[in-house]
Amino acid sequence: MKIQFQCDYNEGAHPLILQRLAETNYVQTPGYGEDEFCAHARELIRSACKAPEADVHFLVGGTQTNATVIASALRPHQGVVCAETGHINVHETGAVEHTGHKVLALPATDGKITAAQVANALQGHHDDVNFEHMVQPGMVYISLPTEFGTIYSLAELAAISDVCRKWAVPLFVDGARLGYGLTSPRCDVTLPDLARLADVFYIGGTKQGALFGEAVVITSDTLKKDFRYHIKQNGGMLAKGRLLGIQFETLFTDNLYFDMAAHAIRLAQRIHDAFAAKGIPFHVDSPTNQQFPILTESQRAALDRDFVSDFWCRLDEDHCCVRYCTSWATKDEAVDRLVAAIQSL
Repeated sequence: MKIQFQCDYNEGAHPLILQRLAETNYVQTPGYGEDEFCAHARELIRSACKAPEADVHFLVGGTQTNATVIASALRPHQGVVCAETGHINVHETGAVEHTGHKVLALPATDGKITAAQVANALQGHHDDVNFEHMVQPGMVYISLPTEFGTIYSLAELAAISDVCRKWAVPLFVDGARLGYGLTSPRCDVTLPDLARLADVFYIGGTKQGALFGEAVVITSDTLKKDFRYHIKQNGGMLAKGRLLGIQFETLFTDNLYFDMAAHAIRLAQRIHDAFAAKGIPFHVDSPTNQQFPILTESQRAALDRDFVSDFWCRLDEDHCCVRYCTSWATKDEAVDRLVAAIQSL
């Protein structure tokens, strides 16, 4: 059987989560996230973020979370600014547009946009004589890490935050792989930094050890109002909300969330080093759990015999970029086999 490296949600959930779900299976609780487990998980997340006044809500998946957060923040005539490679612009089947809001895409470099680009977009709309005939930028969306595994530095994040606050436009950070970003040795952003600089962000569980679930953290008082109405309207209010609370309670106990992420980063670095040692270039320099080597067709075919990767893009007739992902569940033995195969190319 082939070993799968194409994504970071191939496996089920961390055994401690399954154990805790089994232990609490017959405990009776209120529904819709108003149970004791969700309450405790919220407190653990507020403490980790050093944001005691933050609102914390639990949703089921990333696309649902992105669409719900964005739709809750925007007025009917507004859209959301993001990188052209952003998940909401490329891989969510128009979910944001389905809510009635346009995605306003900007050119990206390695998946990132800059504060200057955001400022130019906001200023450009304001200065256009036809501004009332155009979709108004009403929110800025970025991912950490980005879809290319790259990360925003603290200085870059603070600069974007400053622009957003100057224009009174909320900053939303997609954290579907947040732990894999924050534990990268090249990341100088922390959870408290994120809570301070973003108006709303989420902590991904689906890709990081949970069966499913994302934890939305809202620090903006304006965005807090009526958010549960939006969750319900968008189908995100899980009746058995305890299932989400128990998972995040477990993830944020004894540093499990970050320990799992660090494990994935360590193994991804081994894969990176193996490709680099063979002189194989990378499409983008990713310091997180996603690696993007550029392979010839023969190299790709050789590795595809025993491993599953994710085709990313074709560069020319004989070269393409593929993605290798590690996760909280990736085993050292699996990486040993991949490294040996890379060395034998």
